[in-house]
Amino acid sequence: MSSLAVHPNATCGAFVYGVDLANLTLAEFDQIKAAFAEHGVLFFRDQDLTTRQHIEFAECWGEINVNRFFTAHMDHPEIAIVAKEPDDETNIGGYWHSDHSYDVEPALGSILVARELPTSGGDTQFASMRRAYEQLDTRTKHRIERLRAVHSVHHVFGAEAYAGAERGDFTDRLGNSDGADEMVDVAHPMVIRHPLSGKNVLYVNPTFTIAIEGMDHGEAMGLLHGLYDHATSDDFTFDFVWEPGSVAMWDNRAVWHSARNDYPGQRRVMHRITIEGCALEAPPELQRADPTLAQRAGATIAGGVVAATMDGIGMVIEPERTKRPDIEIVGEAPEDEPHDTPAEPGVSFGDLPEI
Repeated sequence: MSSLAVHPNATCGAFVYGVDLANLTLAEFDQIKAAFAEHGVLFFRDQDLTTRQHIEFAECWGEINVNRFFTAHMDHPEIAIVAKEPDDETNIGGYWHSDHSYDVEPALGSILVARELPTSGGDTQFASMRRAYEQLDTRTKHRIERLRAVHSVHHVFGAEAYAGAERGDFTDRLGNSDGADEMVDVAHPMVIRHPLSGKNVLYVNPTFTIAIEGMDHGEAMGLLHGLYDHATSDDFTFDFVWEPGSVAMWDNRAVWHSARNDYPGQRRVMHRITIEGCALEAPPELQRADPTLAQRAGATIAGGVVAATMDGIGMVIEPERTKRPDIEIVGEAPEDEPHDTPAEPGVSFGDLPEI
């Protein structure tokens, strides 16, 4: 009988004990899948995953997304290196965000393995967007439930992101700014029906969300920052303290995360694998009947560019009224289209199902 035990945190995520991720049984994997759907982020201690075992565990969940911007592992391009050297002042991911929200099909999740840690500091904060949505007041829920937010990558990984001197020490850790500049912005519902849990989730984030369709920039920023303040309250956040052998797996559709930069002069190296996701839909009862922005070709929206500075929550967005005919809108799938549903289990660890 499996000794796997799931211990939920009061605010966000859960710890999973009594399991070896390199030698999972089918029953254990099913338990982990259920816990992942319910809690959004899972924390594991005392794991000793090799790079190959890290990849094999990720492959159980689906197709791996080979990162376009991070430095890749020399022998395993599936693994992105998230590193901060002793002489680096800035860290990667040191602001609240959701990975890949700028993609047409945002990533399912990421699996982060600690490889080298500072003596103290370097925790990762997580925030539950399901809990944040559930605790919104009724008026705000009604206000946002049929809105769509625009997500962009240009100001984070594009050429403009490297214009400031404070971004200079990213140049040897991030790349492909041309690829970022070629990407078009996308829009997703601000409230989504989560593909795994079936729960309603708030889907915006301080780093990649730059506008709200059809809304004046000032009004949009006021609404978004109010949501950000709410979502980062102590009621919905949890700080994960890394230890040797720690692994964290989070659902990018359900939680935000942010890495603390509080270990000057020390090295921190993490290995990250990201799993491909699916298009996101509004809850069926909230899906809009009016035309999408793509059908209103050339429509003017309240856009914005993001300065390479930080406020208390995320990057500071500076207003800019602009034409955005290049925005690519994520279509809403028919209600009878299959969701991102787990396949039936196989017979061995290597054959564990994609989800």
